[in-house]
Amino acid sequence: MRSRERQSSVGASIARECAYTAVFVSLTIAVQFVLSFVPGVELVTVLFAAYSAVMGVRRALTAATAFSLLRQVIFGVEPKVLTLYLIYFNLLALTFALVCKEKYTPKKRLIFAVIVASLCTVLFTLFDDILTPLWYGYSKRVAEIYFYASLPFMGIQVVCSAVSTLCLFLPLYNIFLPLRKKLERVEKTENKLENNLESVDK
Repeated sequence: MRSRERQSSVGASIARECAYTAVFVSLTIAVQFVLSFVPGVELVTVLFAAYSAVMGVRRALTAATAFSLLRQVIFGVEPKVLTLYLIYFNLLALTFALVCKEKYTPKKRLIFAVIVASLCTVLFTLFDDILTPLWYGYSKRVAEIYFYASLPFMGIQVVCSAVSTLCLFLPLYNIFLPLRKKLERVEKTENKLENNLESVDK
């Protein structure tokens, strides 16, 4: 009976984590889809920035991987894009989870977030400029044309990323923070219950 209760508790915890991740990933994919009709404009970076900074490494990497895989359903399966997203968004999530610590003041977190978001946006374009020519076997000349053609879009994306992070990072951070604290409270309650069951068994 008690074993069944423990299994039920673990199952409920996993289901809750999956539900929170699913809602965030769905929101992020929806935002990306809506803004995909506006060249150079995106809000995925700031969403992941705030979510990763609040939720920590494990949840951030889970969300980044799920987002990279599930967005293929909407935008079509393309191995090169999937590879790019899996690498980039996991690195993005990891970076924000490690850099924008809760111990910092909101002002410092915001400064770090804007800098990191801008740099990551640049790195995304540069990574694509390297991966795409290698993936499709472009000649040196075509690879150079591809690189220079990407620079105007990169400039727009960097400005958009910096401005959106400056304006939305802290509000999103403050939205995600109570959700994380709620998860932590529930986890503590479940841990206490499990400890009580173990002490009864003994």
